[in-house]
Formats: sequence, C-alpha cells, structure tokens
Amino acid sequence: MTPRERVLAAVDRKPTDRTPRDFWAEAPALKRLLDFVGHADEERLLSGLGVDIRRIKAGEPEPVEEAGGVLRNLWGERYILRDTPWGPMREDLPGALARAQSRAELERFPWPTPDQFDYGHIAAQCACYPEHALLYGFADVWQRPALVRGWEQFFLDMVERPEWAHLLCRTFTEFYKEDYRRAQRAAGGRLDLFLLISDLGTQRGPLISLPMFREFAAPYLREMVCHIHSLGARVLFHSCGDVFPFIPELIETGVDILDPIQPVSARMSPENLAALYGDRLCFHGGLDMQNLLPRASPEAVRAEARRYQATLGADGGYILAPAHLFQPDVPPENILAMYDVH
Repeated sequence: MTPRERVLAAVDRKPTDRTPRDFWAEAPALKRLLDFVGHADEERLLSGLGVDIRRIKAGEPEPVEEAGGVLRNLWGERYILRDTPWGPMREDLPGALARAQSRAELERFPWPTPDQFDYGHIAAQCACYPEHALLYGFADVWQRPALVRGWEQFFLDMVERPEWAHLLCRTFTEFYKEDYRRAQRAAGGRLDLFLLISDLGTQRGPLISLPMFREFAAPYLREMVCHIHSLGARVLFHSCGDVFPFIPELIETGVDILDPIQPVSARMSPENLAALYGDRLCFHGGLDMQNLLPRASPEAVRAEARRYQATLGADGGYILAPAHLFQPDVPPENILAMYDVH
C-alpha cells in the first residue's frame, strides 16, 4: 500500500499491510533527534522511520514581542520561551483579553482573518508528497479561546456570561472554517486530514461537565466536523487528558480519528478503548509521553508499540504515534525504538 492508502484504510477501520505511522515533535525534540542521527534532513528522517503522514502549512504572521520578552501571536495568545538544553519551549501566560470587562472589548479586539495567511505555497508542498496522506491545520474552537481570554476568566464566562464564551468560540469557528476552505482549494482537494483541537481533559478526568461540553464545545466541534467532511477530508480530533466521558459525544459529532488517547487511567487503556469504541473510531497515539518514552528502555518502548498495534490496529483503526508531541526529554533511542516495530 502507499502511505496514503494505508492511512485512509486505517481511518475506515480496514486491514492494512502494516500499521500506519505519524510523527509530531516539539522543535527542541526534533533538533535533539536530528543531532543524534547525524543530519538535519527532516524528510530523510521521516522516510527512514516509515512515517505515512506529512503536514502541510500555510504561512502565518510572526508573533510580536512585548515588554519582558513576552510574545503575542495574531490571536492574542501570550507566552514566553523557556530555554532547554535543546532549544526554547513555550510557556503560556494570560492572553490579551484576560482583563476585558465588557462584551464590547471582545468585539473590538483586532481579530485575525485568513487574509493574513499565505496559501501560495500549499500546492507545491502537496506536490512533494504524492503518495503520502496530507494533514493540515490547527483549528481550535474551545481551548484557544480560553488561552486568549485566560482560563480562569473563560471558565467564569461560561457560568456568568455565557454569551461572551459563545462569542469567542463563534469567532474562532468562523475563522477556521474559512482557513480550511482556502487551504483545500489551494491544495486542489488533495488534503486528506484536518486537525481539530480542544483539550478537554486533565490527568484525572474532564475539565468541564458534559452539560457544559454540550453547550460550549460540542456545537462548534460539530460545525467544524461537518465543514471538514464537506471539503472531502477526515477529522483528526486532538484532546489531551482523560476524555473518556466525552468519547460517545465526539463520535456523535462525526469525529473520525481520536488523538492522542493519553493513557492516564484504566478506562483510557487500548484494551478498553478497542472493546468499547473500536468499531466506531480510528485511534491515533497512545505511547505514553510522561513515563514510558522519557524513562523506559528502548525494548520496553518497542513492546508498548507492539501492544497498541495489536490491540487497536489488528484490523485497521489505529495510527502509531506518541500520546503528545515528542518532548525534549525523550531519549532519541526511544523515539527510534518506537518506530522499530512490525
């Protein structure tokens, strides 16, 4: 099978010649891995690991620097970069609207438009990967509004000023619908997967109740899913944490692939997920980023990769990947071991 055939078959929960693979790393983690293998060619690395998905990107405006080295992106997310031995890592701060006192302040904010993105190189990027599955985007219609507003204020808004929370979620949804439409048009329909993000879970359970999910997250997720499907593509939905209570709701919205299936509880184990939802979802990820990948031996990593492949991907329905972006503290030997399975 070609990489694209392999991925799309897995999404449809059909048998594949081998489990498809994805790769996603923080920039310092990627640098550390490339330093270890002795070259700086990312495509050569991905090909050698048998990665089946490639990420396509539009050009975005660079963040602006505020006082004290604080960076602010076009959405108003604010953050600083903390040094690691392999390069800087982002640490979020309260966003640009954290002190807003009225709905009018939210409405007056200089919200970005897709006109600020450059889609001119998308066709050329796609042409570089004629046999791979192509993934685009970073659409976040619930968590990113919370980062701009500030988590505490956004949670208060949902209770005390629900119309403010809906205004923010609607703003982000409208932006990303148009962004995705323009990207697929620029790609000539070649994009197979679109990323949809909203972190809904903590280590111990959901961030919000099911009623709040149904009011403030689900309508916008469903709208994005329908839009992505109308573009002829599939939805890779990402949420960290224990999101087990939300899985039936996510299936109902039409999500095709669930990522990163973070193994923080028994109910998020591959065996439980396969038994309950393996006939309705494709799964992506699962290899523990907190303990296994940074601390275990390469052989233990291989064993866990085999477990996920056998449990979730015996008849399709699984894409091998870590349970978050590879972090800088993961030894390169363990990243290589994760892909050294058959």
